[in-house]
Amino acid sequence: MNPGDSKGPVQGGFGEDSISGSKQTLSPKAVNQLLLEFLMYCGRALLVFYPVYLTGYLGLSISWILLCTAIITWWTKNSKRKDIRIGTALNFLDNETHLIQKQLKSLNMASWVHFPEVEKVDWLNKILMQAWPFFGAYMEKLLKEKIQQSIRLSSPYLKTFTFKNVSFGQKPLKITGVQVYTHEVDRREVVFDLHISYDGDVDIDSEVKPAINAGLKSIKLQGMLRVILEPLIAQAPLVGGITMFFIRRPTLQINWTGMTNLLDAPALSHLSETAIIDNIASFMVLPNRMCIPFIDQVKVDQMRFPLPRGVVRVHLLEARDLMAMDIYMLGMGKGSSDPYAVLRVGTISFKSKTVKKNLHPRWDEIREFVVHEAPGQELEIEVYDEDTDKDDFLGKYRLDFGEVKKHKEIDKWFRLEDATSGEIHLKLQWLSLHTDPGRVMTQTTGDSSCAMLAVYLDNASNLPKDQTEFNHKRDGKQTKEHRVKRKATNPNSYARLSIDQQCLKSKVVYASKDPVWEQCFTFFVQNIENQQLNVQIKEHEKKTLLGTLNVPLSRLLNASDMTLDQLFHLELSGANSQIKMKATLRMLALEKPEPKAVSDSTPKVQAQPLQKPPAPNLVPSSTLTSAPSSSVAPPSSDPSSSSISTPSSSLSHPSTTLTAAVPATSTNGFHEDDMTRSQGTLLAANGRRTAPSTPAHMRRYDSQSLLSENSIASSRFDLSDKAPYPDYIMSHVGTFGEINMTLRYTALRNRLIVMVHSCRDLFACSKDGSDAYVRLYLLPDQSWKHRMRTQVKKKTVTPAFNEKFEFNVSLADAGTRKLDVAVKNNRMFHTRERNEIGMVLIDLSQIDLAKGVTEWFELTLPGMKKTV
Repeated sequence: MNPGDSKGPVQGGFGEDSISGSKQTLSPKAVNQLLLEFLMYCGRALLVFYPVYLTGYLGLSISWILLCTAIITWWTKNSKRKDIRIGTALNFLDNETHLIQKQLKSLNMASWVHFPEVEKVDWLNKILMQAWPFFGAYMEKLLKEKIQQSIRLSSPYLKTFTFKNVSFGQKPLKITGVQVYTHEVDRREVVFDLHISYDGDVDIDSEVKPAINAGLKSIKLQGMLRVILEPLIAQAPLVGGITMFFIRRPTLQINWTGMTNLLDAPALSHLSETAIIDNIASFMVLPNRMCIPFIDQVKVDQMRFPLPRGVVRVHLLEARDLMAMDIYMLGMGKGSSDPYAVLRVGTISFKSKTVKKNLHPRWDEIREFVVHEAPGQELEIEVYDEDTDKDDFLGKYRLDFGEVKKHKEIDKWFRLEDATSGEIHLKLQWLSLHTDPGRVMTQTTGDSSCAMLAVYLDNASNLPKDQTEFNHKRDGKQTKEHRVKRKATNPNSYARLSIDQQCLKSKVVYASKDPVWEQCFTFFVQNIENQQLNVQIKEHEKKTLLGTLNVPLSRLLNASDMTLDQLFHLELSGANSQIKMKATLRMLALEKPEPKAVSDSTPKVQAQPLQKPPAPNLVPSSTLTSAPSSSVAPPSSDPSSSSISTPSSSLSHPSTTLTAAVPATSTNGFHEDDMTRSQGTLLAANGRRTAPSTPAHMRRYDSQSLLSENSIASSRFDLSDKAPYPDYIMSHVGTFGEINMTLRYTALRNRLIVMVHSCRDLFACSKDGSDAYVRLYLLPDQSWKHRMRTQVKKKTVTPAFNEKFEFNVSLADAGTRKLDVAVKNNRMFHTRERNEIGMVLIDLSQIDLAKGVTEWFELTLPGMKKTV
């Protein structure tokens, strides 16, 4: 017998349970359930209309109906308000720790209150109290002897600038907590964070000109200062040097006096404080560091500007459900926003394009950030509504790059903070640094990069005062104008470094022919073969060129360790003009996330011989093959390999011979027998279908059902279990969507909490979408009274439910259960087609219910294809 001929006996053997062509029959059990649903529908209708009929029959006034309706309405609303109050109180009890911590953050308390790993250091604050007067004397000397002179040289209008009074008061700097890192650090370094808070009574007065005074009265400064002691050595002083920097920009508030008191105005205070923070960031916020070497063997450039730990590529994809800030027609019209996003890491920030009048904007932009400290550095995302006057805030989110380094790739939606609604979709990838150009591409397209260039600009020597100096030296002639300019002061110079459109500038060094910058710059490279680094030395005020240098990046590919560290001769400059610079090239390699191993905690089933019941109309299970290439299993006398010939097991996969020792499972977590039983002979009619694959970022649960074979479909209150899928489902190839849920256990009330948030990318059952709702079973309870479902959301493929369901089970019992979730399309009760849009079976033993989890779960349908 050919394999294809086996379909006839199989379908004929099952009689009324089969579906052949257009002929469809229902089992007596399905007919009974259909009648039961019809009777319940009639009973509900009778319950509603009988009081109206009785009122008319007795000749009562219509007022009685209105009175009863008002009483029922009042009772319903009162019950809802009562349930809301009780739910709010219970929610507070369930999330007491989180809510209290949220309130503590607004009280500006010490860091050790919020973070258990941060330690109190009262002893250190006592030392600072004792040493604070001497610190004030040191700062007075520093301001008057060095900073005052630098200010005078910075501008001709500040030549008479003088500090008249410098006092740092009696309130010292406070350290509210210390956190020491012992993991993911080198053995030859000590890394710790100081949470500092300064609310000082500073009194500084200065004189810009005889009639113009300026100063400040008080300063408030808060931030986290990271301190690194490296390298540890086996001789005094045991530490080679100390490095200090702020990972994030500190917050600052200043009370000005004198003429600068105008900066306290609301329109100027933000600008003045931002400018000062920018100056602090220029030498104390990553990637800038303050370094103090203790021994001569330590190189300052390596301490101040070590190579980054990696690069994070940020895909700013889209946002949804943003707040509407532009309200039209006095609030009667639908509001909208013009959103854009700002990405910030330390001192580096990018602004996205603005999407006009859209609460679900899509940007599809790529930005790359250099990461020096992970964990530590954070990506700050802020979303704004663009307006003509002041942009409205729509929400923010912070993400530590340590999470990206750990998972290699993160692709998910993040809920915006400080906003009533809104989510942002980001994809973050970790790229490591390599010196082997053969491992990665040397050029890329679009906004992504193939390499990173780090440039350490040390100093320059013998710069000309201006262009005329080296021009006349070249000609050998000196004009009268040149002889007058020879008496001029040395140039105020800065360096401009660029690669194509990327341009960075160094600080200005005043009145020096041998400027020392000691700054580091990083660039992203798209094409190593064609791009080059251009360095220009310019005069600060006149912007005249004092020298230039071009370094092709392809030259670094053949250099040792892809590094050039030398003196370079400047072109268009003096004969002896040189610049000392170190350039290091590193290739970027995308790190792939580790594959998630799916744990199979199901114990193996002991193989036992099965007694075959008399089945004269059944063919042997070895003939249940539908593919022509499938081989027929030979009969065996071994009981462990005997085929199952029961009616339920004979509906197994058409190209697989089932054995009692190895029960088949599907890739979306449903038992193979359950799937084929619910489909009837759909598989036999359509051939073998592959189960949909699961993306790496989605949770999946591969486990066998806890139920017996006869308890799956018989106990569900669903009349479509044996019905076929609609044609539009059968012809669909692709994803069936995702569902977002929160699963947690509250020990206070001994309840399993399931929060159904929303779905996305659901299959559209019509041109307007689907009338979707979610049905839940906590297996093995599948009777009608255990069935839970959400409200129906009409004509949408992204329904938002936000409904909570509770199951009265113990924590130990919940860990042995499975949650059966199905997203369905609402239809009339007489429809004889399956209404599932997608399903997922969640094994609760693989989830830490005590901590809880909120994730997106992929929806699949048994036996349906996801990709071609």
